[in-house]
Amino acid sequence: MSPIKVRPDVMETKPYVPGLTIEEIKEKYSLESVIKLASNENPLGASPVAIEAINRHAPDIFRYPHNGNPRLNKAIAERIGVTQKNIICGNGSDEIIDLLVRVKAEPGRDEVLSYESCFSMYNLMSRLSGINFRQIPREAEHKHPLKAMTAAVTDKTAIVFVTTPDNPTGLAVTAKEVREMAESIPEQTILAIDEAYIDFATPAAEYDMRPLLKEFPNVVLLRTFSKAFGLAGMRVGFGIMSTELTGFINRARPPFTVNLLAEEAAIAVLGDDKFYNDTVDVVLRGRKMFTDEIRGMGCEVLPSQANFIMFKPTRDAGEVFEELLKRGIIVRPLKSFGLSEYIRVTMGTDVENKIFIDTLKELL
Repeated sequence: MSPIKVRPDVMETKPYVPGLTIEEIKEKYSLESVIKLASNENPLGASPVAIEAINRHAPDIFRYPHNGNPRLNKAIAERIGVTQKNIICGNGSDEIIDLLVRVKAEPGRDEVLSYESCFSMYNLMSRLSGINFRQIPREAEHKHPLKAMTAAVTDKTAIVFVTTPDNPTGLAVTAKEVREMAESIPEQTILAIDEAYIDFATPAAEYDMRPLLKEFPNVVLLRTFSKAFGLAGMRVGFGIMSTELTGFINRARPPFTVNLLAEEAAIAVLGDDKFYNDTVDVVLRGRKMFTDEIRGMGCEVLPSQANFIMFKPTRDAGEVFEELLKRGIIVRPLKSFGLSEYIRVTMGTDVENKIFIDTLKELL
C-alpha cells in the first residue's frame, strides 16, 4: 500500500508538543503535589461565577450555540467600548489568528511578518495556509524590532504580528510606538496586535491600543479569556477590528466554533469584577516579588508587563528546569523559542510563589 500523500506544508510542519501533565509528573517523580507555573494560566483558577454558569447551562449542551455568539460579542463590546460589529469571537485567539491569515493572505504570493522567538501560532497558521512566514531579528536586550519590521514591509506583506506584552519575554511596547508603526505601513497590510497579556500591563493608559482602531482600519487587536479571566480550558478568544474585516471573516469561518458552555462562562466572568481585580492584584504582587528576589540571586531578569517573567539563571537553564521538576515545580524552559539560556515562570498564588523562590534559592 502506497503512503498517503498530503500537502508539503503539512509534511514539513512539526506538531505542537506540550509538556508533561501534572499527573504524569507526579507519577514519574513519585510526588504528592505539583505546582504548575509553566503555562501562564490564571493563578486563582476559575471564577466561581463562571463555574456556576457552566453548571446552570450544562443541561442545554444538546443544543447548538447561537452561531456567531452575538450575546458574547455584545458583552465584550460593552466592556471594551466598541460596537458589537467590531468583535469576532473564536475557539481561542488561535482561531482568530488562523482566520486572519486565511482571509487576508494569498498563498504563493503574500507573506506574514513577525520577529524572532515570537508566539509559535503565527508561523504555524501561516505555513498551514501555504503562506511564507518571515521573522526579523530582535533588537538588543530582546526588544521588539518595530522599526526594522516597518522597514521590512513590502506590498506582499499581508499581516504583521506584534505581541505586547510579549511572550516569552514579558516586554511591552507602548501605544505611541505602535501608532508610529501604523502610520508607516501600507493601509492594505493588517497590523495585528496580540494583547493576550494586556490586563497586566501598567500603567494601562500607556499601553491602551483601542484609540488606534478608529484611526487605522488595518489595526486588529487580539485578546483572550485564557489569562486574566481564567478560562484557558474553555478556549475563548476574540478579535477587535473594523466592521469591514469582521464581515469578511464571517464569510470564511466555520459555524459554532465557540461552544455553548464556553460562551456562557465568558459572559459570566465579564461581570465578575472581584475575580478579575483579585487576579491582577496577585499577579502584580508576584511579579514584583519574582523580579526582586531572582535578581537578588544574581540572575538576569527581563522587566515584564505580563503574568510571567523570563530570567537567565546562574547555572544551566535545562538543569534548573529538571531539578525544579523533580521537586514538583513546573516552569517553562525556552529552548523551543530559541532562548535555551532562559526560563519563563508564571506568577502563582502567594504560597506557590514563596515555594518557588525558596526552591530556586536552594538550587542556585
